Amino acid sequence: MRRLVLKTAIGMMIAGTGICVTQVQAQTGTQGQAPSDWPNRPVTLVVPFPPGGPTDLIARVLAKQLTDQLGQSFVVENKGGANGNIGGQAVAAAKPDGYTALYNTSSLALSPSLYKDMAFDPKKDFIPVSSTAVVPLVLVVNNKLPVNTLAEFVAYARKNPGKLSYASSGNGNITHLGAFLLNQATGIDAVHVPYRGSAPAMTDLVGGQVQYDTNTLNDTMPFIRDKRVKALAVTSAQRSPLLPDVPTVSETVLPGFEMGAWQGIVLPKGTDPKIVEKLNTEILKALKNPAVLKQLEDQGAQPLGSTPAEYKKYLDSEILRFGKIVKDAGITLN
Repeated sequence: MRRLVLKTAIGMMIAGTGICVTQVQAQTGTQGQAPSDWPNRPVTLVVPFPPGGPTDLIARVLAKQLTDQLGQSFVVENKGGANGNIGGQAVAAAKPDGYTALYNTSSLALSPSLYKDMAFDPKKDFIPVSSTAVVPLVLVVNNKLPVNTLAEFVAYARKNPGKLSYASSGNGNITHLGAFLLNQATGIDAVHVPYRGSAPAMTDLVGGQVQYDTNTLNDTMPFIRDKRVKALAVTSAQRSPLLPDVPTVSETVLPGFEMGAWQGIVLPKGTDPKIVEKLNTEILKALKNPAVLKQLEDQGAQPLGSTPAEYKKYLDSEILRFGKIVKDAGITLN
């Protein structure tokens, strides 16, 4: 404690208080530092989407690995709804003690532009910890469409303005904006048909009710493997190991084009920096584990990983980027 020159009576009061301070520090660490034993109880990892989906599956892979590394359970809790906003709001309002985290997706950057009234601010109410993974989108078309390459598809769509329709997993979803951006950049005029999830969207694509979709790779792979749809291109910067023969959009018709359903972990504002640092270290360690990498690859996901500062910079840039895309698309959800 700082040495202070005080009157005897006040000094005795400070001395007495000092005992309490010392006891608290023994339990929580010195002021400004995380408890030395964090985590000493289960950590809740909120996934703002229903169980069994692509985000949930990857979150559970990382939660298990973090549990193994830290010796405390990382428990996945699904709080779906409102494009991820219900789960985000719950974590934003949680106690900033390091025991509640949000497994966020690109929806965290989309929501500020899609929703006029939000109960939380993604830029102000969270501390970014690390990016985790990105799942590329893949452009797939109905088997009856007379195209076999992305260039052929673009040419065909341009010759038939307004006659093609494309599916998405929901209005304002990354699958919607991925297709919108591709259409905009290539001069395609097509009709958007939003669905409540990827399953019904893919069902109608196979059935021919819609002609194409830019869905997440892990949701689409079963349909590609069974040859129920044709895969023309992936939206990631590099080809996917799951589809080595399928080119990227960037290497075919749009150099530099990249779009993916990225994911990461954030904590409530006010969380001790030492906890943020420790969790970041463990996430990066998990993303280097061979078993984790294999499971991510099986899901079509590509590992990321970043410092908290890098992830914050990326989130801020994506909020600006998606803001322009949403404005150009004329989408609002409330």
